[in-house]
Formats: sequence, C-alpha cells, structure tokens
Amino acid sequence: MANREHHYRVNVQWTGNTGSGTSSYRSYRRDYVIRAGAKPPIDGSSDPAFLGDPARWNPEDLLVASASACHKLWYLHLCAEAGIVVLSYEDEAHGTMREGERGAFTGIVLYPRVVIRAGDDVALATRLHHDAHDKCYIANSFNFPVDCEPTIETA
Repeated sequence: MANREHHYRVNVQWTGNTGSGTSSYRSYRRDYVIRAGAKPPIDGSSDPAFLGDPARWNPEDLLVASASACHKLWYLHLCAEAGIVVLSYEDEAHGTMREGERGAFTGIVLYPRVVIRAGDDVALATRLHHDAHDKCYIANSFNFPVDCEPTIETA
C-alpha cells in the first residue's frame, strides 16, 4: 500500500449561547453541530457529567464509535478477501476515560458479535479480528490499548 496522505475537514459550530455567552460556567449550553460537506449534521454536546445534553453525541461517544467503526470496516474487508461471508456484525464497544489533572482515555474494548455463513472457517474469522486491529488507522493513532473480544457464530 502506498504511503498516501489523506486530509479530513469538519466544521464544529457551538450553538449553546443562551444569550450571555460564557459569562459563567452554568450560563451556556454545551451544544454544537458537526458538519462535513453534504453529510448529515451530527448534534453534539458534552457528556452529561459535564453539564451536557444526554440526547446528543459527546466527543467521548464519538471517539469510541470511531474505533469500533474503523475496526469493523477493516474486518469486513479482510473477511471479503478471505472468503468469509459476514451476514451480520454488531459491536457493543466500551471506552474508559479517567478524569484528573490531565484526563485521558485508558482503553477501549470492542465486543463484536459476528454471524458468518454456515461452513465458513470460524477460527479464521476470529483471527481476522487481530489483523483488522493491526490495520485500523484509528486504533493505531491512540496512545492507549484497544482490545477486541469477538464472538463468532454461524448462520
């Protein structure tokens, strides 16, 4: 694979000014909208623990979702190449973040539940999760572990 460089542009607009801006910590909403080209906008806020709107995506949700989605996309690609037919894929990813003087994520665990075609190689389908992890651009960018505990079933 060539060493190509890709660029991503997003627009994040704060929409939480209730009239007095950030005159105090509780005077504004944490709401924002993420836009990227013609894609549907994403309504965001902070985590409810930080006075955010629980009905909106927060940066922590998006970080965990990015790791899960990247892993899934690589996994599907590798399965297609290996002749493993994936019929369904669902992940219940969990991320852990620690607050402190310098808060940070300490890890993400992916729990993909995959159904493959009857007769396909379950052992290979399981091993391909390891390969997907090695190729995932998002996981490779983190300074904390991303683990994967897959469940593979046959149809």
